[in-house]
Amino acid sequence: MLYVKGYVPAICAALFLLFGPALFAQTDLEILRRADSLASYLDTDFSAEYTIVQDKPGQSRSTTVAGVFRRDRIETYVIVIMQPAVSRGQGYLKQGKTLWFYDPESRRFNTTSSQERFQNTNARNSDFTRSTLADDYRVVGGENAVLGRFNCRLLTLEAVTTEVTYPRMKIWISEDGLVRKTEDYSLSGQLLRTSAFPDYHRIGNRFVPRRILFEETLKGAVIDGKFVNERTQITISKPSFAKVSDSTYSKTFLESVNR
Repeated sequence: MLYVKGYVPAICAALFLLFGPALFAQTDLEILRRADSLASYLDTDFSAEYTIVQDKPGQSRSTTVAGVFRRDRIETYVIVIMQPAVSRGQGYLKQGKTLWFYDPESRRFNTTSSQERFQNTNARNSDFTRSTLADDYRVVGGENAVLGRFNCRLLTLEAVTTEVTYPRMKIWISEDGLVRKTEDYSLSGQLLRTSAFPDYHRIGNRFVPRRILFEETLKGAVIDGKFVNERTQITISKPSFAKVSDSTYSKTFLESVNR
C-alpha cells in the first residue's frame, strides 16, 4: 500500500472534526441521563412533606405545606395541600400528560398545565414530577465549571418538545451526578428563573433534595430604590420510599381527603 507522509494524520484530524463534537455531546448526554436517573424513582413509590415558603417583596411571607406522592414508573403524582387553612384539601393529580386541579369548595376537577405556577409561587407544577431532561432537551453545549465547592459539568440545553416549561436551560451537574443549579430561559434567551439545589437527603442509594431555592428574574418589586426578586424555598422533609396504596393516585382519594 502506498503511504503518503501526512496522509493518515490528516484523515485522523478530519475524523475528529467530523465526529469529535458528537462524541463529547454523547458524553454530556450520558451525564444528563444520570442526573435524570438520580432525580427519578422508577422502581419504587416516593412520598414526602413539602414546605413551600414564598417571598414577594413588599408583601407578607406565605407558607404552604403539601403532601406529595409520586409513582414515577407510570408518570403519576398526587399533591394534597395541608396548609394554609384556606387552601386545605386542594389537590393535584397527574396521570401521564394530564394534570387535574381539585377544588374541595366546588368539588370540581379542572385540567391545568404543568407549566403553571404552583399555588401562586415561583415553583411550577412540573417541578414536582420525575426528571426527563435527557428526553425533553438536546445538549447544545458543555463545559467544566466550578460552582461553590462543587466541580460541575455545565450543560446548555434546548427543548425538543413544546411541552416543557422553559425552552432553554443551563444546568450544573456535580461530579456525583446531582443537579446543583439550573437557569431557565425564554426562547429569545432571556433569563427567567434560577434554581439551586444546595443539599440532598441520601437514603440508601437514592437522593432527595433537602431544599430547592427558586428566584424569578423578572418578577419582584422595587424596595428602597432597589429591585428585589421574588423567591421561593421548598424544604422537603419526611422522605419515604415505602409503597403507597394504589387508591392514593386517584380522583376518589382527593375527594375523600376532606370528608
